[in-house]
Amino acid sequence: MAGESASRVKKILQQLGLNQDIIRRVAIIIYEAAMNVAIHGSHGQLAVHVDPKAIYVSTEDKGAGIPDIDLAMQEGYSTATDEIREMGFGAGMGLPNIKQNSDELVVESKVNVGTILKAIVYFNSGTGG
Repeated sequence: MAGESASRVKKILQQLGLNQDIIRRVAIIIYEAAMNVAIHGSHGQLAVHVDPKAIYVSTEDKGAGIPDIDLAMQEGYSTATDEIREMGFGAGMGLPNIKQNSDELVVESKVNVGTILKAIVYFNSGTGG
């Protein structure tokens, strides 16, 4: 799901003739956000919106939620199960990668309810962060 979502959006953004760095950043955000939904949520949705000034990516999932968002934003912090880690995922880089590639990022979460993530990449921005 995650790789497919990122690839589809990447292809559409390329067809729109957008800057390759912007496309790369958005693809990373989508991949990492979709992986978080798949790993930590029971189900969720992804939305991408493009307007003349920016690309907006949002995800919403139903799941365990994030008890400590500041801690979850630290590189290497993960609540992924051993099974997920054995498959090569859950290294604790998802939210840090999303933050690094976003110009704006908002994460809202309620424990045992779910998480909403909203990322913005501006066309006239630097490299995120």
